[in-house]
Amino acid sequence: MENMNNKKICVIGLGYIGLPTASLLANRGYKVFGVDVVQSTVDIINQGKIHIVEPDLDTFVQSAVNSGNLVANTVACEADIFIVAVPTPFKDGFVPNIDYIVSATKGLAPFVKPGNIIILESTSPVGTTDIMEQTLKDEGVDTTKIYFAHCPERVLPGKIMHELVHNDRIVGGTTQEATEKTAEFYRTFVAGEVLLTDAKTAEMAKLTENSFRDVNIAFANELSMLSGKFGIDVWEVIELANRHPRVNILQPGCGVGGHCIAVDPWFIVDAAKGDAKIIKAAREVNDYKTEWVIEKIKNASLEFENKHGRKARVACMGLAFKPDIDDLRESPALHIATRLQTDGIDILAVEPNIESYPAFNIVDYNEAVKIADIIVFLVGHKEFLDLDIEDSKEVISYCKMEDRRKEKR
Repeated sequence: MENMNNKKICVIGLGYIGLPTASLLANRGYKVFGVDVVQSTVDIINQGKIHIVEPDLDTFVQSAVNSGNLVANTVACEADIFIVAVPTPFKDGFVPNIDYIVSATKGLAPFVKPGNIIILESTSPVGTTDIMEQTLKDEGVDTTKIYFAHCPERVLPGKIMHELVHNDRIVGGTTQEATEKTAEFYRTFVAGEVLLTDAKTAEMAKLTENSFRDVNIAFANELSMLSGKFGIDVWEVIELANRHPRVNILQPGCGVGGHCIAVDPWFIVDAAKGDAKIIKAAREVNDYKTEWVIEKIKNASLEFENKHGRKARVACMGLAFKPDIDDLRESPALHIATRLQTDGIDILAVEPNIESYPAFNIVDYNEAVKIADIIVFLVGHKEFLDLDIEDSKEVISYCKMEDRRKEKR
């Protein structure tokens, strides 16, 4: 078996997946060259520091940089293994945008050579790994001895460093040889099982995982809206229903966020051309839940104004898309706060995991609950679990804080 640890690795994209992956590999003894288009990100990493919030990541990056095994720059270099972990956002109308992947692939053209492995970790529409190969061909690269594979990330923000190692990984190459060579590399640092398939199946599997989650969350979110209509406590309904041995309803929230679950189902919907009916309906329910929450908060604000003769101060508790992280991508909480402010509501934006945000003044959470008239819990951050809130305050919660308090105890 080939000694993989002698290989040099180039990681393109130093965000929520690329940087943890790069630092993990560097701490495993690989020489890792990280690439990001943002100069400030490169500078921060080369100081052994981090630009995102993720438990244990700071320790990994500091160790990797201090050892000399991790260096960042704004341009790629020659390597044996290239890992592409760049964003895949939308174009207008929920159409997948793979421009960053294509651009990153073109940037590799001067550096790739026969025997290289090129891995796409970015969540992508089916067929994107093939597009990478074709892109390099169009750039004049002979790809006959270059091995392309898709290995989708499947980690939970807040537990990335653990799950990068312990989760099972799917590896799908454009050829059987590419699959096997890429799987050999992942086995050097993944304790979970490495599952082999082809590139298109790997791409579809990742989209399927997140669509499954989205559909199940949509069921919970629809239940919460129906329970509101019927005057029922949705948390009690779910707790009782989940006592059935074959029922496990998820918890509703103020929508669905993050770059995966809120985005990936649309990749299937776009490609299916009308045939992904359940997946599309789930996306629409979860997006509508956010609008439903906005209207509920606006109605509560209007009732306060009518009663007290002045505008309510509304504390929006949490802007990230899930608890205890700083990730604002596709965050329904951020969308809610932005819309409320645009619609003239006097909001106090609270997010303990970030220091600033262009559209808001970020308010300390203890201060916010003191001066707010209406306190709306949008995200169940740990800082919110034991807040001392006056009985006179109106509290609205779209996340179940009680379960997190039990976890804390």
